[in-house]
Amino acid sequence: MAADRTSAAASAEAELIAAAREGDEGAFAKLVDPLRGELHAHCYRMLASLQDAEDALQEALLRAWRGLSSFAARSSLRAWLYRIATNVCLDEIARRPKRIVPVDYDPPADPHAAPGKPLVESVWIEPYPDETLEVGDGRADPDARYEQRESIELAFIAALQHLPARQRAVLIQREVLGFSAREVAEMLDTTVASVNSALQRARAAVDDRLPAESQQANLRQLGDERLTEIVEAYANAWEAGNVEAIVDMLTEDAVLTMPPMPTWYRGRAAVAGFLTSFAFRGQWDPELNRFITGDRRVRLVAASAAGQPAFGAYSWDPADGGFEPLALQVLTLRGTRIAEIDGWGDAALFDRFGLAQRLDAA
Repeated sequence: MAADRTSAAASAEAELIAAAREGDEGAFAKLVDPLRGELHAHCYRMLASLQDAEDALQEALLRAWRGLSSFAARSSLRAWLYRIATNVCLDEIARRPKRIVPVDYDPPADPHAAPGKPLVESVWIEPYPDETLEVGDGRADPDARYEQRESIELAFIAALQHLPARQRAVLIQREVLGFSAREVAEMLDTTVASVNSALQRARAAVDDRLPAESQQANLRQLGDERLTEIVEAYANAWEAGNVEAIVDMLTEDAVLTMPPMPTWYRGRAAVAGFLTSFAFRGQWDPELNRFITGDRRVRLVAASAAGQPAFGAYSWDPADGGFEPLALQVLTLRGTRIAEIDGWGDAALFDRFGLAQRLDAA
């Protein structure tokens, strides 16, 4: 029975491929649409940017459409598409600087000095909207080392960006997607020995940069009820501007970052100093590029990003009479405490995470 279903699926795929080769765009869409989500996630892991991943995916599908006549079915269609997407990403990496997190850009800032200006160029790693784009739980393949959600965590994505491009591709294809060394060698036009060597070096480099426990493992140990308590307490404290309550939730070496500003802070005292001196004193004025004293009203709306707890933070706009996007915050937990608060001050991200561009006063 299972063999019959497999045979029928293979036959249906062959018919779609034949039709697509004849110029049937609908047939091509039926072939690639089921794989769009995972291919987008793959491009994101390679590039650490949502827009770059979207552009790379579109370019990969265009190359696949134009080159469908070269698909000889020696490998699966999925592997063939991954080969194309990977090579598009390698081309993109060669053209631009790697993306980083603020802690890799400058030393931690003085909490009593004003935050620096945002960088004009796009150099920052962005979080991934896992719920919106349906990244699955568990592993993509039994041979994969990393879980799907684990492989989009901020720490993992940041570690990947420190690898040479081809090592990055090998690690993702072997350890996240579960392709064999032979399949990866074919995708990258190299040898199995070279793939195994690159994987060994990549593993060592990534393991040196990853925390002892992934966010997924930490969240499972906490359980839904305890996690809900933590995120609700954080949201309440942030909305109330309660610095003491927030600092009590942090690890001793907690980090707060605010891309696109390179400014970041390390340690409870530094975070408390920044919150007291700047963030909770009033509203952020994007035109003046600073916090101004006055009526601070903030709302946090729960979200999910990078496989981690997240919020859309909104600030009161008296001119509009509603709440406008301020930052997308992502929390990194260590045990029951918050080890990192990363806040992307980019309203464009709100759409990608299913967050409203405006909240009514109510």
